[in-house]
Amino acid sequence: MEYPIGIEMTDDYLSYEVQKAAMKLVRDVMLVQPGESVVVTADTSTDMRVVDAVMSAAYTIGANPVMIKYPTTYKAFEEPALPIANAVAAADVWIEFAYYCVMHTPCFQKALANGARYTCLCGMDTIMLTNTVGKVDYKTLVEFGEYLTQKVQASNEVIIKDANGTNLKAYNQGRRVKHSGQLATKKGYPIMLGGQVSWCPVEETIEGTIVFDAAIFPPSEIGLVKDPVKITLKEGRVTEITGNTEADIFSKWMASFDDPNMYRLAHYSIGFNPGVRKATGRIVEDERIFGCIEFGLGSQGESLMGAFWDAAAHTDGVVSKPTIILDGEVLEENGIYKDPVCVDYCKKLGIAEYL
Repeated sequence: MEYPIGIEMTDDYLSYEVQKAAMKLVRDVMLVQPGESVVVTADTSTDMRVVDAVMSAAYTIGANPVMIKYPTTYKAFEEPALPIANAVAAADVWIEFAYYCVMHTPCFQKALANGARYTCLCGMDTIMLTNTVGKVDYKTLVEFGEYLTQKVQASNEVIIKDANGTNLKAYNQGRRVKHSGQLATKKGYPIMLGGQVSWCPVEETIEGTIVFDAAIFPPSEIGLVKDPVKITLKEGRVTEITGNTEADIFSKWMASFDDPNMYRLAHYSIGFNPGVRKATGRIVEDERIFGCIEFGLGSQGESLMGAFWDAAAHTDGVVSKPTIILDGEVLEENGIYKDPVCVDYCKKLGIAEYL
């Protein structure tokens, strides 16, 4: 959707729409209840209009919202300062807006162990909140996610192809699939912005190549991908990173951790949020581009139900128009869903290509 140029950063821009979307996020997605402690974390790269709207929504419901804002660290997936870590560990609900999120860190794991309902919304601004939450038929989006979860979980052989050179094969062998875009009904469970299901096939079966052509984050020097980055994998581990300048940046960033687990493929994630139609450079949006598939490297969270391991960090890369084949059946082709049930959901969600 196009917006007027020049007013995007004013306090009044989309102010009513943002407040409505914030209430929807707090009440209908995170299921915040009166009396609950809601910790909202932000850094100096966060759009504070979104934070203020969420704080106001939580307070209106009768919860006890606490906002923690700290300097931008430029280091994603790394343990924050102790006061931040202690605060999130005591939260009933933790909403993370900090651009450089701390997901997968020790304090994140402690917060979940203590029962926090967590969501990562790093980089969310007014347009993103309005488009991906406020204007979305969330009930239908969650239903679509449940269908995709069952569809992937029932399959064994998974082939991902793309005209950009992606050609990856793996086997689920009964692995469970996480609907990360569901509602926050479970204590101690991380949910993500609607429009994503995630899983990891049996790691040792993952073979082939991935070409990231839309986005990679971190490192922060990339974000939007201009020159595709090719990742070669053998038995679920990266053996080679090739391409041009961005591939060199990515390769050096990966090597800087001196951690073999950074080279392990952590997850596949299918993206299908109708409010995201192209890459923006904000990874939470980019990994939900409608029809995309995203892959994570590095730490694998326990909720993913894979082998589960820690690494020094985590990174995500996006293939924008994949062909996904499950046990020989085409789920989507070149970013367009072919499965009849998926097509029906796309129509219900108002996706132009299906109407």
